[in-house]
Parts: sequence; C-alpha cells; structure tokens
Amino acid sequence: MVLKTQKEPRFDLIELLFFAYRDFTGDPDTLLTEIGYGRAHHRVLHFVNRNPGLRVSDLLEILKITKQSLGRVLKQLVDDGYIEQAPGEQDRRERLLHTTPTGNALCKKLAYLQTKRINETIAKMPDGSDETIRQFLYLMIDESQRGAVAAMIAKKQKT
Repeated sequence: MVLKTQKEPRFDLIELLFFAYRDFTGDPDTLLTEIGYGRAHHRVLHFVNRNPGLRVSDLLEILKITKQSLGRVLKQLVDDGYIEQAPGEQDRRERLLHTTPTGNALCKKLAYLQTKRINETIAKMPDGSDETIRQFLYLMIDESQRGAVAAMIAKKQKT
C-alpha cells in the first residue's frame, strides 16, 4: 500500500468522512428536527444516557465545548424532561446528570437508527471488517485521549 505524503491532501478520505458523517447523523437529525433539537442535543443525550451520574464538568471534557454552549442545550433537555440534574453526594455543588425514561427512550431510537446504518454497511464488507473499522476509528482519536475513550467504552460494554 502506498501512502500519500503529508504534502498531498487525502481529499478522497476527507470527503468520504464528511459524507459518511453527514449520512450517519442524517437519520437521527430528521427525528431530532421534529422535536426542535439538533446534533448538540443528540451528543449530550448520548453521553448522559451512556454514563448515568455524569458530572457536568466531565461532559464538558468529553464534548470539548464551552460551559455556555452546553448550558443552553442542557437547559432545554432538562426543561423538556429528557435529562434530570441532581447534586453530588460528596460535593453538593456538583451537578450529576441522568436521562429520564423519556430521554432514555429517545436515545434508544437514535441509537437504533445509527446501528441499522452501521450493521447494513458492515454486512456488505468482508468478514472481520468491523474490527478493522474499530481500529481505524480508534486511531483517528488524538493519541492523548485514546486511553480515556477506550476506558469509557470498555466500562459501558460490561454493563
């Protein structure tokens, strides 16, 4: 396999990633738009649902967004009954986030839409391709963040 040098942009893969992301998020986008939400709401719901009791500070770190950006989205999700906030047990100033049953149901609908697209795509590929895809995506993550991401995913796979 011949790799292109850094002097030559990988427009082929860059564009494939853009279009794949567009379509991967497009199915959930349609459902989210019906209730007045967008991708930011989806990301917040996803990580809160996957990590019950997640601290707001940890969510900010995962999403790499400002407190102000999160505040608007989180307020909507709380006001609309998709997420609940509770004070921390040790530090009452902490806000711990949980999805409500309604929030959990929405998360499942969104995840099933994306799972369907993933499974249909992998079914068209040679056996074992899902591991190659997993490795590619993992290695696309900034090296300094890989361990934390792997630990978070592994923790959730046990539950």
